[in-house]
Amino acid sequence: MKKIILISCVSKKLSYKARAKDLYISPLFKMNLAFAHSLHPNKIFILSAKYGLVDLEQELEPYEQTLNTMYVNEIKRWAEKVREQMEGKIDFKNDEVVFLAGEKYRKYLLPLFNKTSVPLQGLSIGKQLQYLKNKISYAE
Repeated sequence: MKKIILISCVSKKLSYKARAKDLYISPLFKMNLAFAHSLHPNKIFILSAKYGLVDLEQELEPYEQTLNTMYVNEIKRWAEKVREQMEGKIDFKNDEVVFLAGEKYRKYLLPLFNKTSVPLQGLSIGKQLQYLKNKISYAE
């Protein structure tokens, strides 16, 4: 069993091509990434509205796309693409998957896995940042 962390993309990005872990520059993303590392996972992926499942080291061009403005059928197609990208990278039955992602990014992916957690579920952005700050400073 591996621990896999999935972090959703954010709108605030660099204006030039960069590794995925560097492209997203919002405080929420940076704190999610620091928190993810503090959990000592086997792998961290980003859920990108444009590119799907993204490795932290993958180089990406900046983009303006979010699931928050997509119709349900578009989000379902995106989730199916992500599921296909996960094949061979994540064991749907045995891996523990931690979602640091909003409702639209996780809704159609959660049912794919037997073991999941959503530590920030139900928290406003402000509360998420507070939770993450506390967890990160405790882990240091």
